[in-house]
Amino acid sequence: MVFEKLSKIIADQLGLEQSKISKTTSLKEELQADSLDIVEIIMSIEEEFGIQVDDNDALAFKTVGDVADYIEKNI
Repeated sequence: MVFEKLSKIIADQLGLEQSKISKTTSLKEELQADSLDIVEIIMSIEEEFGIQVDDNDALAFKTVGDVADYIEKNI
C-alpha cells in the first residue's frame, strides 16, 4: 500500500507511467530526478503520509524501495 501511493506520487511528479516504477528503480539514474524533483517528492510524501522526512535521511535515498522502507518505519 505504501509503495503504491509512493509510486503514484513519483509518477505524477516526474510525468512518468506508474507501471515503470519498481522498488529497485534508482531515483537519480533511472528516473532522472534532480534535487528540486526530490524536494517536491519529499514534500508530497510528508503531506500524503503525515510524516516529517529528515533532510539527512532524504539524502540517503537511492531507490524507490529506500523511500518506501523509510515511510513504513515512520508512519
